[in-house]
Amino acid sequence: MSLRYAVAALALLAVLATSVYLVFFSTTLQVRKVAVAGNELLSDAKVRRIADVPLGEQLALVDLARADARVGALAEVASVDVTRTWPDGVRIEVVERTAVAVVELDGRLRGLDADGVVFRDYRSVPQGMPLIRSGAAAGTDALREAATVVSALPEDLATRVDHVEVATVDQITLVMRDQRQVLWGSAEESELKAQVIDALMTAQQARVYDVSVPGNPTVREPVG
Repeated sequence: MSLRYAVAALALLAVLATSVYLVFFSTTLQVRKVAVAGNELLSDAKVRRIADVPLGEQLALVDLARADARVGALAEVASVDVTRTWPDGVRIEVVERTAVAVVELDGRLRGLDADGVVFRDYRSVPQGMPLIRSGAAAGTDALREAATVVSALPEDLATRVDHVEVATVDQITLVMRDQRQVLWGSAEESELKAQVIDALMTAQQARVYDVSVPGNPTVREPVG
């Protein structure tokens, strides 16, 4: 009986030794390819370069967290997932940011996502996308507030917005394509404000609407 146990133990050790060799030393399980998916703004080559996954390294020893952090630091990247694909690959799945508006900064048109992150360039303002014009006193927080406002607008209302004027975090104004203005105030209760202004503009023609207090909206310079 003891001989059988000894044989079984030796067989188990042999399997373990083979497994250790394959995982940590064999060329069979070395990194030979790095696949990139989900990217449009970023090229595959740039993602691979930033991730810096060494080809020829044992796949089991690849520092996935390091590659994840390097790619995730790119402005264009909202999230990233780096995984091993046995026997010899690494997969980098990228989710890029989506612009909800364009803001002009230092003479450049930059895309702004819903979190207020500036992440790409545009040659011109895309059709149907609002332009954000920020005043001298408008900092990063104000741009983030403006992004929240634009993100809360239903599509049919957003396409009617020519640009968004941002003076401070609580002085945001929508200027419609027909030049009507909507005094929005801050980004607080933006979804409710969007509902209120949609109904208000349908019910009454005016040049200026104020929904900064959505429970008590007002109009100025009514038409007719």
